[in-house]
Order: sequence, then structure tokens, then C-alpha cells
Amino acid sequence: MTARQLGLTERVIAQLLELQRQARHAATIEQLAYALVNDAQPLFGYRHAALLIAGKVQALSGISVVEANAPFVAFVEQAVAQLQAQGRAALAHAVDAAAQPEAVRSDWQSLSASAVFWLPLLDRQGQPFGGLWIAREQPWSEAEQTLLTQLGDCYAHAWQALQPGKPWRLRWPKRNVLVAVALTLLLLMLPVRQSVLAPAEVVPQGGQVVAAPLDGVIAEFLVKPNQQVQRGEVLLRFDATAIRAQADVAERSLQVAEAELKANAQRAFSDADSSARIDLFAARVEQKRAERDYARELLARTEVRAERDGIAVFADAQHWTGRPVQTGEHLMVVADPQQAELRIDLAVADVLDFRQGAEIALFLDSDPLRRHQATLQRQAYAAQTIPGGQLAYRLDAEFSATPPRIGLRGTAKLYGARAPLALYLLRRPLAALRQTVGL
Repeated sequence: MTARQLGLTERVIAQLLELQRQARHAATIEQLAYALVNDAQPLFGYRHAALLIAGKVQALSGISVVEANAPFVAFVEQAVAQLQAQGRAALAHAVDAAAQPEAVRSDWQSLSASAVFWLPLLDRQGQPFGGLWIAREQPWSEAEQTLLTQLGDCYAHAWQALQPGKPWRLRWPKRNVLVAVALTLLLLMLPVRQSVLAPAEVVPQGGQVVAAPLDGVIAEFLVKPNQQVQRGEVLLRFDATAIRAQADVAERSLQVAEAELKANAQRAFSDADSSARIDLFAARVEQKRAERDYARELLARTEVRAERDGIAVFADAQHWTGRPVQTGEHLMVVADPQQAELRIDLAVADVLDFRQGAEIALFLDSDPLRRHQATLQRQAYAAQTIPGGQLAYRLDAEFSATPPRIGLRGTAKLYGARAPLALYLLRRPLAALRQTVGL
């Protein structure tokens, strides 16, 4: 009799050690999950076993694919949630059906066996991250519960070796979750300053805009970009060939008209008809003189001069040389390098309620670590299309200190009024939602 008992004990220990060896040698989480619900069935003779991780069924005995909406899966997850609520999810014990709610007991009778053992999987801090729901018809003996508890330690160790991360659902008690949610809501109500980013450029302030004085072709630029110029200095010349010829023709036409007027005036003493035509010839002389003066004025305009001291702000002389331009077309700006302002192109979707004097921070592309302070002075009421085809509002700002070099570009950060953090984070999504659904 003693020999039979020793033989049975040895076989049980051997099977237990083999189960532990198989669990520790699983190569993947999937292989380990399959071993946890199936390999111990010959030793303990259970009808079914379910592996739950973070409150969700991951594997079932005898089933390769778990159907998340299956009635048995929903029942097991609900029953384990009750154990969690009762504070018994970390204890290895035989589950008492009478301690479960009425809805769980009714499903228990139809979906699971009568004797259920809950085998938790504990992390290194003793907190459950999952467990095994093992059900059979016969009650669980103390020896079997001891073996299962020992086996559960091995299973938990093997699972954490393959998946060190701890599921968040069972990491936090419900009270801590509620506290975290409350703190998050309070944080979202915290008032913060609204701000937006927009491209910006340093432009001249109050400079002389040099525009084309006539329709023609630019012959040459006499200054270079950012060159210092003096008042009255020639900046550029237009091709004057046609205008000079026009002025010569107008001069000769005036001489002819004056000669005709002089000859007619001499004949007027003896010829009554000549006397009557004196006014006509005089008017023709005035007309030719006006044409001559206009041609000379056009000829003078072929040389464009600076009207003030400063630097010539334009991009490239080669871009304009030999190119026909129209009257009024922008060519360059002569500006004082110490007088500059910030021009901002703010996209329509980023517009906030900015007040005059709002704070602006400029970060230049050439020096992104340095912050330049400015204050808002003007903002356009109508949006206009900027290069790139985007609609944007133009905003002008004044620098608080010495302005950067004219022509530098960067990113401006505009600060608005204070608003809850939730509105700051969700303003763009809410605007897109309103545009989409019309609410």
C-alpha cells in the first residue's frame, strides 16, 4: 500500500516538474498561453480552463482562436471582475458561487462546471496581472490547491520573462484610477495662454518703395542687394532707345510747328487768310511742345534715383535685368536698416482673438536659439492669398529691441488670452468637427 502511494506521489511530482519545464521553455507568448490552459489537464482532470490577462480572456483550453463575444468568454470576464472588486483576485482559492451576483450564478450553472479554482498570476510586487479560471465537476482537494499554487508561481515567472510589461488594467486599483481621472480633469481645466505659430519675415518700416515709373525694359541695376545708397544716387536704368527717339521726333516736330507759325505770322500782314490761321498754328506749337516735354520727362524717368538714404532691399538684380515691367510694378525698397518691423502671415485656421500690443516671440531660421520680442501693432481684417495658395491674415509687429537684419525669415509665436488647457488642446479638433458635421 505504501509502495503504491509513493509511486503515485512520484508520478504527480514528475508531471508537475514537466509542466514547469514546458512553461519555462515556451518560445513565444502564444505557445505559453496554449500550454497554460491545456498541458495541466491530464494531471488535474478539469473540464475547461481560461487564461485572463488584464481582465480579458487570452486563451481557452481546446480552442485555438478566442471569440471575444462568446457567452462563455463574457461570463468568465464578468466573474473575474467580481473577484477583482471583492479584493480576492490576488488569492489562489476555490471560487464560491454563492458569493457571486445573481447574474453570474445563473450563467455559471449553464456555462461552467461547479467546482472552479482561481489561480492568479502575480508580478514581483505581488499584484495580479492575470490568472487561470480552472473548472471541473469534482471539488478541489487541499493537495491539488497546493500543487496549483506552486504551478501558478512558475506560470507567472514564465509569462513575465516573455512579456515584462505589466498590463495597466490590473496595475491600478479602481480608487487610484478615479483619483487619476479627477486629477486629469483638474489639469485640463488649468488656464494656460493660447498661442499659435506662423511664418514671419523682417521687413523695412517706412521705407521708400521704388516702383517702375514707366512701361519698359530694365537695362541695368547700378546697386547690389543691401547696398548702402545716398539720396539722389541712381539705382537703375531703363532701356531709353525708343524713348530717346521719341524725344528727338517730338523736338523736330516742335521746330517744324514753330517755323510754320513764324512764316504764317509774317504773311498775316498782307494775307487775311494767314491772319485767321495764326491761332491754329499757335495751338499746334503748344501741342508739339507738350509732346516734347512729355518725351523729355519719360527720358528723365529712365534713371531711377533714391529719394532717401538707406540700403537697397531687393532679391536679385539678374532677376530684373532685361525684363519688361509695367508702370507701378514693385522693384525694391530703400530703407533704414535700423527701422524694421515684423510681418506675419497667419493662416485663417489659426486666428485667435489677438489684442493690439499682444506679445510675439520670433525665432529666426538662421538663429533658432535666440528669441526676439515684438508686440502686435496692426492686423488685417481681410485674408489674402500668400505664396503657396494659402489664405492668411497679415499682421504687423514692432520689435521691442534692436531689430534683426531686414529680409530674415523665421517662425513667430503669437500669444493670446488665457483659456482652459482642454480648449487649448482641442480647439483645432473641435473646429474641424464643426466644419464636418455642422454642430
